This record gives sequence, structure tokens and C-alpha cells, in this order.
Amino acid sequence: MALDQKSAPNDLSAFWMPFTSNRQFKKTPRMFVSADGMFYKTGDGREVLDGTAGLWCCNAGHNQPKIVEAIRQQAGELDYAPAFQMGHPKAFELATKLCDMAPEPFEHAFFTNSGSESVETALKIALAYHRARGEGSRTRLIGRERGYHGVNFGGISVGGIVNNRRHFGTLLAGVDHLPATHLPAQNAFTRGQPEHGAELAEDLERIVALHGAETIAAVIVEPMAGSTGVLLPPKGYLERLREICTKHGIILIFDEVITGFGRLGSSFAAEHFGVMPDLITCAKGLTNGVIPMGAVLATAEIHDAFMQGPEHMIELFHGYTYSGNPIASAAGLATLETYREQGLFERAAALAPYWEEGLHSLKGLPHVIDIRNMGLIGAVELSPIAGEPTKRAFQAFLDCYEKGVLIRTTGDIIAMSPPLIIEKSHIDQLFGTLADVLKTLD
Repeated sequence: MALDQKSAPNDLSAFWMPFTSNRQFKKTPRMFVSADGMFYKTGDGREVLDGTAGLWCCNAGHNQPKIVEAIRQQAGELDYAPAFQMGHPKAFELATKLCDMAPEPFEHAFFTNSGSESVETALKIALAYHRARGEGSRTRLIGRERGYHGVNFGGISVGGIVNNRRHFGTLLAGVDHLPATHLPAQNAFTRGQPEHGAELAEDLERIVALHGAETIAAVIVEPMAGSTGVLLPPKGYLERLREICTKHGIILIFDEVITGFGRLGSSFAAEHFGVMPDLITCAKGLTNGVIPMGAVLATAEIHDAFMQGPEHMIELFHGYTYSGNPIASAAGLATLETYREQGLFERAAALAPYWEEGLHSLKGLPHVIDIRNMGLIGAVELSPIAGEPTKRAFQAFLDCYEKGVLIRTTGDIIAMSPPLIIEKSHIDQLFGTLADVLKTLD
């Protein structure tokens, strides 16, 4: 069916789309023109079930009245205010509510505009923290293989997804990587945290021995790696990372851009796993994906190390034009209130067992070599077509879209992370459609 002419763009060539096979898309475009609740609507009038919360961000679903109205009101009241040496009330109110929602050690929020910027900010805070304490030799950063920390130079340097790095030449110097936590031979088809792999954290001790603890500023990991294909932390792994970082005075950063705001059934994964880092990065669900905004949550110990010297001096030479933007702050406040009023984090925790059963019912279907899940997130890994990596999963993505379901793929892995408002009937539709598609894949 042809696109509704009122919503069809007259030219597709000007927009260079991110993380997209542009030529394929522009031959057969897939356009969303509206959204409500659990569903997108396409230009030809079809409804498509959102199985990915947009891009892991629309945790409260689409068109939430409180969020829509907050943006409308704020735009007419105060559209912009500078964040350097000036303030506006809603940014402070949001920071307070965000820290109240976070686990106990986190008392301060530094606002950014995206997950990528949150990562850059956290890395810079870690470096500056050590310098403020007289340990300026701590400049080395440690990431993890298959880690995703956004697309800016710091993020792709500590990140470990090959295609995100290989095209951009020399990255930041002084960066090492821990091994990925994916052990398919031992942990395939695990439900929740895998049993095997806690020992992988010990590689941090090897890196410390190689370079000296006095040179290492921070370790950054996703507590549960999302964009690389939903890789779960083995039991005891995060705890051991925390112990080693504490032992050697290394800042531990949790990248919670995906796991924050209810995805695992808790406010943050740090709370879910009971392991507290020194800094948390977040974005996406902070404003329900409606307006770009991110944040770095810091403990009082980190923050207070900067609050020295003359009071008229800037303590941290870092920030963005849109840090704490008024409209984004209003959206954030309304989003956090929506989560609370509708009990969406508790809802995610309650639905997780039903989600798990539906997801693992796909075991045994053609090409399925692994299934992984935690909270309202899941992955189905497919065997690749020989010589054509990513093609099989991409075909599954296209077929699901045609059948009215949105999934996401990374490599030959199908990832799903629905809005937390999902009903059991939607879960049945999502996995039922995916099962039908998998049965027909070459």
C-alpha cells in the first residue's frame, strides 16, 4: 500500500541515516508516522507492535499524557535558559528526584544530552577526580570487549564492538579491554545470570599488574551489555570487579544507558545486582526517549573532591549548552512521575517470568543457537549464513516488520526490550510472530 501523501517525505536522499543500510532503506523505506501505547503506526496505516521500546528508550510506551502535557507547558513558559553560571528550577528538581530514585550512594547528577555524552562526561570526571586528589598519573581507562559506550571518541575507545571502532583510525591512547562475558559453550540458553564466568573479572588484576594501579583511572562496563546482543554478567562477576577496583583505588563506572529506569525491574541495574559503582551513566529512559537528555550520577565522595579552592572558581571545566535544558527537564520530571504513578518498574519485575517463558519457547526453532534474558529484555542468537554475516537476522527484522512487530538486530542476534507497559497478550504476539518468522527463514 502506498504511503499517505500527507506524511510521505518528498525526497529521501538528503538525510544520511545513522546505523542504517541507507541504500537498502531508501529503496524500500519503512516509515512510522505516529505512535500510541505499545504501537507505532506506519505511513500506510498499519500498526506495528513496539518490541524494542524505540531504541531501548520508550520505557513508558508512547504518547504518555503527563509527558506530552509537561513538554507543551514548558515550551510556553521557559523554552531555554543557560546552564553556565545560571539555572532554572526544573533542572534542580529533576536532579533531586533522580538522585532520590537512584541507590543510596548517589547524591549528585550532571546533565548531558545523550548516553554518548554521559559516557564522555563520566570518563572526564574520573580523570579529573584523580587529578584533584593529587593522583594525576591515573590516566588509563579500561573497557571491555563487545562493550558499547556510545559513539564519541572516548566511548568507542573504551567500547569493544569492532565495527564501531575499525573505521575511525587511532582512538584514545592508554586504553585496555577486559574480555567479554559471553561463554556460549558453558552458558547457552541460560535463564537470567549465567553460572560460569565470574573468573573473567580477574583479568583486571592482570592489567593492574602490567601497568600499575597508579596509572589506572577507571573501569567502565555495562552491568548487562545491551547493544552488543544482551550479554549477561555471570554470577559473582560484578561483585569481583567492585572488589578489585576498590582494592586498587580505581573508579568503577556502570554504563546504565540501557539498564536504567526499570528495564531489569529496578531503578538501576546497580540496585538489581546489589553492586554499587562510583559513577552511573544514564539517558534513554530518563525522558522516555521523547527529548534528548542524559545524566551522570555521582557519589558524594566523587563530587566533593571537586568542591575545593576559591568559591568563585569553576570546579569542573566541562558541560554542554543544553545541560539541564528546561523542556528536557520538564519531560524528565513527568517521565519519573509516570514511572512512579503507574508502578512500571514493579510491573516489569512481575512480568519478567512470563516474558522469560515466552522467549525460551523459541528454543529448538530453526537456526536458534542461544537465548538470553533478564528482566524485560531478551536476545535470540541465530547461526549466521556462511559468508554472509548479519543477513539472516536482518531478514528476520524485515519479516517481523511486515507482520506488524518491531524487533532489533545486532549482527545475527535479535534483541527485544519492550515498553514496560506491555501486556501478556502483547508478549504472546511478539514471540508468536517471531516464531512464525524463524520457521520460514533460510
